[in-house]
Amino acid sequence: MATLSPTSFTKNFNSSVDFPITSFQTFAIFGPKLKTEQTHFRLSTSFNVRTGSRLELKAMKESPGLTQKLDKNRLDRLTESENGCDLFQHLKHRFLRFKKHKFEENLGHFQNLAEGQAPKFMIIACADSRVCPSVILGFQPGEAFMVRNVANLVPPFEGGPSETNAALEFAVNSLKVENILVIGHSRCGGIRALMSMQDEVDSSSFIRSWVIVGKNASLNTKSAASHLGFDQQCKHCEKESVDHSLLNLLTYPWIEQKVAKGELSLHGGYYDFVDCTFEKWTLDYKGSNLGKNSRLPVKNRFYWC
Repeated sequence: MATLSPTSFTKNFNSSVDFPITSFQTFAIFGPKLKTEQTHFRLSTSFNVRTGSRLELKAMKESPGLTQKLDKNRLDRLTESENGCDLFQHLKHRFLRFKKHKFEENLGHFQNLAEGQAPKFMIIACADSRVCPSVILGFQPGEAFMVRNVANLVPPFEGGPSETNAALEFAVNSLKVENILVIGHSRCGGIRALMSMQDEVDSSSFIRSWVIVGKNASLNTKSAASHLGFDQQCKHCEKESVDHSLLNLLTYPWIEQKVAKGELSLHGGYYDFVDCTFEKWTLDYKGSNLGKNSRLPVKNRFYWC
């Protein structure tokens, strides 16, 4: 094994220091030859040689150049954080404000939520960053079970598993929600993609493979609003797709049973963030005749502005 030649120190070290040992050499045998290697050491503990404190040297696998580069990267990250460029610093401050002004001031409520949830609503909304149900409708923690997807679509029961119908199963059968509200919105990119699709679906596109769920809404729109421009057709389809999703909800046997018994109500909503208005309506359940007419039977339609 290689040995270190003795040396002496005449000062105190109180912090970790990285330096190459140029007066020492380590030797490793590779085949028949001896090869000299320079090793990088770190003084990792406080010590005082004059008082007999123990000196610890730790070999570093990194070369001095790599160590310097890593240190520079750490310094760059610290500088970014100190300059306020780290977005997570803003999230941290938001969280701490929530903790101080919401959580701690309503501690009893949040302790109850820690034991379980019993929301009255399930919300199905779009993943669009401009549409936040908790903000626009004022839902507080524990009031609404939410799922958000592209274009706020509900696939039919026979369409197979997805995160949306998994959430439906949990909300309806386990949480016993009393209301399902599907919220569409203005200038929806998912609906625009749906309305732009040709007959052939690009199987390589996840978006196209998903929004095809709303194909019937698109066909109904093109039939009823063919005289309108494309932007107006899209707006028509944004509402039509909500009605189409309400019909798809009834393809789930356990949802239709609860609706028929009056234990569950299905609602549609439309949020226009251009002029900040909200339209709400409720499905008027008609049993076997539901969906046979050209328009979905609704009741309690309100326009909030």
